[in-house]
Amino acid sequence: MSLMPLMRSLPLLLSALITVPAGAADEDKPPAYQPREHYTKYEYRVPVRDGKTLFTAVYLPKDQSRRYPFLMVRTPYSCGPYGVDRDGVKQLAPNEDFLKAGYIFVCQDVRGRFQSEGQFIEMTPHRAIKKLPTDVDESTDTHDTVQWLLDHVPGHNGRVGLWGISYPGFYTAASVIDSHPAIKAASPQAPIGDLFQGDDSYHGGAFMLAANFGFYSFFKPQQTPVLPPRQWPEFDYGTRDGYEFFLQFTNLDAMAERLGKDGGANPYFNVQLEHDRYDHFWQQRAILPHLKNIRAAVLTVGGWFDAEDLVGPLGVFRAIGRQSPATDNRLVMGPWVHGGWIGTPGRSLGRVQFHQPTAEQFQKDVLLPFFEQHLREVAPKTPIAKATVFETGTNVWRRYDAWPPQTAQARTLYFAPGGKLSFTPPPAPQPQFDSWVSDPAKPVPFIGYTALGMPQEYMVSDQRFAATRPDVLTFRSEVLEQDVTLAGPVVARLFASTSGTDADWVVKLIDVYPPEVEDPPPRKKRPRTEEVEAPESPMGGYQQLVRADPLRGRFRHSLETPEAMVPGQVEELKVTLQDVNHSFRRGHRIMVQVQSSWFPLIDRNPQRFVPIRSARAEDFQPATQRLYFWRDQPSGLQVQVLPMR
Repeated sequence: MSLMPLMRSLPLLLSALITVPAGAADEDKPPAYQPREHYTKYEYRVPVRDGKTLFTAVYLPKDQSRRYPFLMVRTPYSCGPYGVDRDGVKQLAPNEDFLKAGYIFVCQDVRGRFQSEGQFIEMTPHRAIKKLPTDVDESTDTHDTVQWLLDHVPGHNGRVGLWGISYPGFYTAASVIDSHPAIKAASPQAPIGDLFQGDDSYHGGAFMLAANFGFYSFFKPQQTPVLPPRQWPEFDYGTRDGYEFFLQFTNLDAMAERLGKDGGANPYFNVQLEHDRYDHFWQQRAILPHLKNIRAAVLTVGGWFDAEDLVGPLGVFRAIGRQSPATDNRLVMGPWVHGGWIGTPGRSLGRVQFHQPTAEQFQKDVLLPFFEQHLREVAPKTPIAKATVFETGTNVWRRYDAWPPQTAQARTLYFAPGGKLSFTPPPAPQPQFDSWVSDPAKPVPFIGYTALGMPQEYMVSDQRFAATRPDVLTFRSEVLEQDVTLAGPVVARLFASTSGTDADWVVKLIDVYPPEVEDPPPRKKRPRTEEVEAPESPMGGYQQLVRADPLRGRFRHSLETPEAMVPGQVEELKVTLQDVNHSFRRGHRIMVQVQSSWFPLIDRNPQRFVPIRSARAEDFQPATQRLYFWRDQPSGLQVQVLPMR
């Protein structure tokens, strides 16, 4: 899943990704490449083992003097435009180089969506044991489709590649389990690994409110076959201020009711609220435990600033490494938002500059060579590393033979009185703490400007607006005398207490720029889009968010069994912030902020141990939170530090 602008139909997502010149401005320029002149479109209803048929569009190269590999996308967002006279091949290729190289491009509507028969199930549970023809999942649907393509489509070389971004990334990962032997290469990109554990739906047990409300305002059940709407509906918030909009509702049930007023209730949204713990519903939809017996080479791709599915790529890569160790298993992580390695140049995000076309570099140097190697046996000029990762801060690509790098050393950044942060353990022999009052009526916003939904820029957004609030604790290091590079997982270890019976613990890792940093040139004016852009702000003193995530206190021991917190009782809490690959440069500072709300990115916690979805107005109560940092309760951030280069 992901945000509304990216999660419409696959053609709408990819149509802007390949820019083909309209024509040559001078006679010296070669004529623009016209995909339609090189490919012929066919449409099929492919039968699968339970008797259902899946709509499948095939674009076959017109030059039949040689044989081509298949490159397939499976999607719940429509394989339109429908009709053999309506061309959409360039929307199925990562870039024009793939079109010129020559592939048989395939797009399939997954079962129960648009032109395909069957019942659509979100995050289709994988069936490890299949005895009957009705025991179907994404692996069987893909297996049956591949065999049909091999039997009925001419001009192929017997090799199949799979790829897809976001939900199609999940289908790619799910399709390689016990896969058809003809599938030689797969690239799950921003794949959903486990919706409850860190991907789209819940983070640390807290509901990702803004993103899911926006997504389910348009992604709804369908009566198939059905064509995509001429224009995708837009939910009328009645305001441009998401903070204001969500704060007006008493609870999540009231939000679900409001969502239902625009086009009817959405069971997909409601089920997210019903299953507010890691129960069987979520467990059976997690794909990570099933990534076994994978024959294809796998290139998993993700973005360090992917606000929706940062966890999925890392989880898929690690799960394959553990459970299918013989698989050719590789990882790419770049400085990108969700799908940004295809949809953007990758030169910057908000005010943060990367100073190079990172997306183009990846496509030319890694993605195309990967598929050419495994689908055509063309050796890449430079072997693809086990882990190709972009190091933000220094803005350089790194190649490692493992992720995290084997040279990374475990260290702890400790909190200390006076808002200090360092690698030195606190020496105080007596309890030391800081406290703040968290008021659900005035939650800490997750961005410092007005916007709806979840702006992708929030992942690097300036945090100065939060540092001045009395309900945010701020710890900062001294000015760094040398670069400090973190590469790998980041986990906050907090010794904390609350006066309530539940609390959220949000931890943010921040890079503080020196006060004299030169500002980048002003951004060019662009047509207004659905997503509000962050306001211009000086880079001198900029507090760039590097990584952040919450933990809902009731899930401190288990995501499956929530427990009330005991008022005043100090407990050790672990908040997983996920991986980073970031260098804090000499002259910068490292900052950590701790707070108890992050609205409306996550839903409000009443701070009482009550069912949150139906909490009453009187259940939302202020609470005093304490964070301890002394010799016996050394709160801090556990990180992986690379040696000085």
